[in-house]
Amino acid sequence: MTTRRLLEETARLAADYLEGTPERPVGWSAGVDELRSSLGGPLPEMPTDPREVIANLASAADPGLVASPGGRYFGFVIGGAVPAALAADWLTSTWDQNAGLYVTAPSAAVVEEVAGAWTAELLGLPNGVSFAFVTGCQMAHVTALAAARHAVLERVGWDVNERGLVGAPMVHVVVGAERHATVDRALRFLGLGTGCIVPAAADTQGRMRPEALRNALAELDGPKIVCAQAGNVNTGSVDPLEDIADTTEKAGAWLHIDGAFGLWAAASPALEHLVAGADRADSWATDAHKWLNVPYDSGIAFCAHPEAQQAAMGVRASYLMHADPDGPRDELDWNPEFSRRARGFPVYAAIRSLGRSGVAELIERCCAHARRFGEVLGAAPNIEVLNEIVLNQVLVRFLDESGDHDARTRAVVAAVQDEGTCWLSGTTWQGIGAMRISVSSWATTGEDVERSLDAILRCAAHAGPVAR
Repeated sequence: MTTRRLLEETARLAADYLEGTPERPVGWSAGVDELRSSLGGPLPEMPTDPREVIANLASAADPGLVASPGGRYFGFVIGGAVPAALAADWLTSTWDQNAGLYVTAPSAAVVEEVAGAWTAELLGLPNGVSFAFVTGCQMAHVTALAAARHAVLERVGWDVNERGLVGAPMVHVVVGAERHATVDRALRFLGLGTGCIVPAAADTQGRMRPEALRNALAELDGPKIVCAQAGNVNTGSVDPLEDIADTTEKAGAWLHIDGAFGLWAAASPALEHLVAGADRADSWATDAHKWLNVPYDSGIAFCAHPEAQQAAMGVRASYLMHADPDGPRDELDWNPEFSRRARGFPVYAAIRSLGRSGVAELIERCCAHARRFGEVLGAAPNIEVLNEIVLNQVLVRFLDESGDHDARTRAVVAAVQDEGTCWLSGTTWQGIGAMRISVSSWATTGEDVERSLDAILRCAAHAGPVAR
C-alpha cells in the first residue's frame, strides 16, 4: 500500500468525523473499560498493515472522542481549529521538521519569527518583544517566569544560572487570590516553591484588588514578581492592569500577565479597553489553542526583555550548528525544549487566513454568544447568573426549594452532559457550585447557542424540584 493511499483514506476519515460533529452527541459514549478493551490488548508481536491500523484506531477511538471541534462544546476554555490551521497542522506532521535550530528547519524558524511578531502585534505588545512557542500556557508561564527569576535575581547580584537557588535571596511572588493553578505549578517547576507566594485579595469577580497589591508590596523587601490576570478562568474578569502596572513599577518588581485567553481581547477594537495597561508588563503568557483556534498544543510566552529570556533559556553545545547571533533565529534559545514540533506553522496559517479583522470578529462573536447565554438563562426562573459577562465566560447556578443549590446545579450539569446536545462543565466559584459555560470556538453559531439553551432549560426542568 502506498503512503498516498494511506493518507487519502486518513483524510476521508478525518473529514467524515468533522462533518459529523454537528449532529453527534458532544460528550463521549464509551466508558473506560470499553475503551481499554477496544484499544488495548497485548503488545503486538507482528506488523499490521497501516491501513488496517488507522481504520481500527478510528473505529475504536470514536466512542471516546469529545466533539470539541464542533460548535456546541462549552467545557473549559477549549477552542476549535480553524480550517487553515488544521490543514497546516497536518502539513507540520507531514514535513516532520525538528524546529530546534535554524539549520534543522529554516522554514520553520522563519515562519515562527513571522507568526511571533504577528501575534505580538495582535495582542498589542511592545515592539521587539521576544517570544517562545511552547505546549500551552503552563509552559509559557514556566518560560516567562524563568526570565523573571533570572532578571530579578540579577538585579541584586545573584547569577541563578551559575549559582542556582541554594542560598539565593528570597524571591517573593505576589498573585491574585483567584489566579490560575498553572501559575503556582510554574513556580514549583522553577524551584521557587509555593512558599514564595504572597496572595492579594480579589473582588467578587476574581479581580485582584489594587490596594491589596500595594499593601503586599509595601511589606516586601528584595526581588519581587507580580502575576496579574487577563481573563479569569471562571468569570472572564480582567485585573485592573493599569493600576497594577503603576504599583509594580513603583515597587521595582517584574510584572507578568497570565493572559491564557483574555489577552486576546486586545485584538478586538470593541474589547481592547478591558486589557488597557497590559502592554506595560515585562512578560506575558497566552494560548493559541484557545481563542486563536489552532490545534493543540500551542502556547506562547512573550518577554519585554529578550536578554533575560535568552539568558534563562539559551543553550550551547559543540555538536550543534548554531545560527550567527545577528542572523536567523534558533528556537531552542528561547524555550525550554531542545527538539520540538514546528508549532509556528498552524499559528501562521490561522492568522494568515483570518487576518486582523477575522481574529477580532471571532473574539467578538464568542463574547456575543456568551452574553446571549447569560441573557436567556438570567431571565429564566430559579436560575442565577453569577458573573459580569465581560468576555466569553458564563457562570450559572440553579436554585432549589430545599436550599441545596449546589446539589441542584450539579444535577443539571450532569443532565446536560448526559443529554448530549452540548457539553459544559461544573465548577466552584468562591464557595458556590456553578455551571460554567465557555464560548471559545469559531464553529459556534447562533443556532448552536439556541439549541444549547433549549437543552439546558429542558434538563433544568426535569432535574428535580425548584423554588417557587
